[in-house]
Amino acid sequence: MLDFLENHWLDITTTVLGLLYILLEVKASIWMWFVGFLMQVLGIVLYYQKGLYADCGMEFYYLTMTIYGFVTWKFGKKLFKKKALTETTPKTELPITHFPEDKILPWFLGIVALWLSIYLLLIIFTNSTVPLADSFTTALSVIGIWALAHKYLEQWYIWIAVDVVTCVLYFHKDIPFKASLYALYVVIAIFGVIRWKKQMQTQQ
Repeated sequence: MLDFLENHWLDITTTVLGLLYILLEVKASIWMWFVGFLMQVLGIVLYYQKGLYADCGMEFYYLTMTIYGFVTWKFGKKLFKKKALTETTPKTELPITHFPEDKILPWFLGIVALWLSIYLLLIIFTNSTVPLADSFTTALSVIGIWALAHKYLEQWYIWIAVDVVTCVLYFHKDIPFKASLYALYVVIAIFGVIRWKKQMQTQQ
């Protein structure tokens, strides 16, 4: 038992933090960013140990986006518009909105290019045994966390795709707790979509 806990404590800890993170996300609670920061720091160590190098590198991006997401949610878009930076500018939390249509095609092409680039890096410079799936979830997660930072409803659909692939990948790489967590993520994400839609109607 002790050997099992010693070998899987990072997996277990990040799983618990991950569950707390997505429950806070469903509630659109800003506290999710604090939980996410700790989860990502531990995730860097876990993924490196398991040879998931793309996921490991992705955690550094997540850390940056965690800070960005917190500031964006807390102070709203006006904080990032110079013309709005005045003492009288209201600093309300960012509302839930839809993914801008004019950004769909550019982001799609960018993600495909990033997927291919990460895939090539993994097969050339690492000993990764799952370069296709690892690069896919990493590339798609780039837009997922960005969409979450801007409180776009469609971020849930992006994460559902990531979670399904990641669940299979982590079972394959012997990370059973986090694999089970990602399976649960899919179910929770469905409820997240429903809750965020209702919250959008309340905002309106």
